[in-house]
Amino acid sequence: MDEFTFQTALAQKIDISCVQAFHTYAEIERMIEAAIKYHFAAVFTLPAFSSYVAKKLRPFPEIHTGGVISFPSGGDTSIQKMRQAAELLEAGCQELDMVMNLTAFKSQEYGDVVQDIIGVRRQSDSAILKVIIEAPQLSEKEIRKAVDLCVDGGADYVKTSTGWYPAHPSALEQIQIMANQAAGRIKIKAAGGIRSLETIYAMQQAGCNRFGIGLSSALALFRDIP
Repeated sequence: MDEFTFQTALAQKIDISCVQAFHTYAEIERMIEAAIKYHFAAVFTLPAFSSYVAKKLRPFPEIHTGGVISFPSGGDTSIQKMRQAAELLEAGCQELDMVMNLTAFKSQEYGDVVQDIIGVRRQSDSAILKVIIEAPQLSEKEIRKAVDLCVDGGADYVKTSTGWYPAHPSALEQIQIMANQAAGRIKIKAAGGIRSLETIYAMQQAGCNRFGIGLSSALALFRDIP
């Protein structure tokens, strides 16, 4: 496989993002340029910038605009999450990453968690929906339960974390647990602390389908590809 084909095949499994409050328009522009150069799967920003990104990427329909819902806490109401989904779709987003209501989940109010997901799913049938469960904050039993709830809610992916927490030393183990519990019923997305090809390969072998990487880390990763 030649370098271009290898890079493209890898990039199409990666979402790049600028979702920290300190990111600037200049960095968002760099991210868009990088997505076009390397053919990344999707580009994520905070909601205020989604329409801008969608407009810039309109000539490149293979690169999706991604939007975040109830990010990073997950504590919005179901109605608020549904409204956010509708607004992001109107802005041009084709992928939505929503944060699970971790407080409700930890309180074992599983019906509330599922209803959140179902509400957003119904609001956004045309979009790829990923649910962030913050696996670093969960036990193995809780991770397995969260995966089941994401399946019940009709999500396309269950995602490890927002990436706002420090990288977890058991990230690969969490992917293995999620993939085992998913058993092909839902896809897996990893995010947070992905810095090397070795990490990506190991997670892919464990059953991960998509990778969320910040702009600077993604650029460093692709510069290092021989």
